[in-house]
Amino acid sequence: MLFPVLFQLGPLLAVIFLQHPPLANTAAIDRTSEQGEASIIDPDQECTPYNYAPVTNQLNSFPPVWGPASILPEDSAALAAWNSISATIPTSIDKKTEPPPSSYSSSDPDCWWTYGQCTTPKLAGLPPDVTAASEPSTLGYGFDDGPNCSHNAFYDFLQSQNQKANWPLEAQRALADGHEICALTTFSSEDAFAELWYAMQMIKLVVGVTPTCWRPPYGDVDDRIRSIAHALGLQTIMWEYDTADASVDGKTITDQTVENNYNDFIQKAESGAFNLTGTILLTHELNNFTMSEAVSFYPQLKNIFQHLVPVGVSLNKTQPYVETNYSLPTFEQFASRHLGNVDRLTSLTQQYNSSSSIIHIFGITTPLCILID
Repeated sequence: MLFPVLFQLGPLLAVIFLQHPPLANTAAIDRTSEQGEASIIDPDQECTPYNYAPVTNQLNSFPPVWGPASILPEDSAALAAWNSISATIPTSIDKKTEPPPSSYSSSDPDCWWTYGQCTTPKLAGLPPDVTAASEPSTLGYGFDDGPNCSHNAFYDFLQSQNQKANWPLEAQRALADGHEICALTTFSSEDAFAELWYAMQMIKLVVGVTPTCWRPPYGDVDDRIRSIAHALGLQTIMWEYDTADASVDGKTITDQTVENNYNDFIQKAESGAFNLTGTILLTHELNNFTMSEAVSFYPQLKNIFQHLVPVGVSLNKTQPYVETNYSLPTFEQFASRHLGNVDRLTSLTQQYNSSSSIIHIFGITTPLCILID
């Protein structure tokens, strides 16, 4: 939850590591496990900073927070990984600036999404971006810019609806509740690699699994960045429709704009536009407004679409992570809700390099992606 976990490295480092910077533990609040974190219902308590040893003990293994990422000189694994793929990354595609300059060719040679919403790469060997759910009358359901520290009420709502979608302990709840977590970048070449590489390592450290999907920030991607992501085993997940819920400024985009976008999308679905092939709607877990809108419009979406599923499930992606001891049901199994043992997936246990912290993640699950937005 595209994942949101959706994130930016630099800022992404801060989101995962410093969403809860070191403070004295709050009395009577369990911040030692995903289950304890999920039980907190007061948003102020949820967002109280705390120290999570498995993360803070590893801070020196990552680039500094709140800044651009680059490969750490002493990180032999990252250096080896970059050296193994660098020769395959095109050098003829320049780093982009926004807005697109007038000098950029109208033929869009780099398949630059920001220029012309290109999602079918022009560089040989790259797969198309995922922009829609392949199954009919299906909505690829997920939320970028999460996990929001105050999201327990939102996740409780999704859980009450048996609804799965695409954040230290908040991220573990996303996995345990069955949401799909996806990593993103606006950097280029070696630094773009570092953004994605360290995002993948952070998610592995915090949640225990390594993602295989990502979403570019603001959709800004070209064939050079796709090449880096592809070499890292990351599938590029985009969208067809945007609620603009994260762009409210009170001027050009208002709360009413977002509601109009939801309603227009719902009307399009009612007209049968997705009867043969599903779609993906861009929504966010950014703040109370975006989560409240998702809750408000959920009944209508559920009523119109036959299936609301994580994007990976809609693609029949039963192996959502690098780790092979974690799997998903097929779309048919998920949609039928006759999941039985298929959805009671193999317990995923991640023991961190901490004498006092062993994290166990169990139960009904669907995948995490790096959703960078």
